[in-house]
Amino acid sequence: MSALNAARSEASTSYQLSSQARQRIDREIAKYPQGRQQSAVLAALAIAQDELGWLPSAVMEEVAAYLQMAPVAVYEVATFYHMFRLAPVGRHTITVCTNLPCALSGASAAARRLQQKLGVEFGQTTADGCFTLVEGECMGACGDAPVLLVNNKQMHSFMDEAKIDALLDSLAAEKGK
Repeated sequence: MSALNAARSEASTSYQLSSQARQRIDREIAKYPQGRQQSAVLAALAIAQDELGWLPSAVMEEVAAYLQMAPVAVYEVATFYHMFRLAPVGRHTITVCTNLPCALSGASAAARRLQQKLGVEFGQTTADGCFTLVEGECMGACGDAPVLLVNNKQMHSFMDEAKIDALLDSLAAEKGK
């Protein structure tokens, strides 16, 4: 069984937020009036995903219980926003903006370079579990095209072949960290 399948199997049957995750969620809940903890659902899902890397059903149910909301409501949020992953992904998720402004500024070439270097297509994860390649929508940085988003947190602009190669080398070197 691959590491990704093992993670999928284990996480989908049991999950409990760590005390650090609960503390972070509590800080988010505190931003809203008392009794409105459900307003922190986006932040809570992001925190849970940061901890596990993706959001299996058990994670969404734990978040729902913690926020005192229906599990289906949490699922609706998780499936609406593209930054949430409902299946295991690589340690690094690279999202390529392929909307028109990026496409006109080299996004297709950047995507081809990533696919060639990683040996995967959009929606796939490398065999070593290091990278998942995702096709994305507008990231609001049209003037910096083509842009890549790493792990939904770090944007990289003006990505040519040399910058893509350097980024992949840098991320691959983080394996031991």
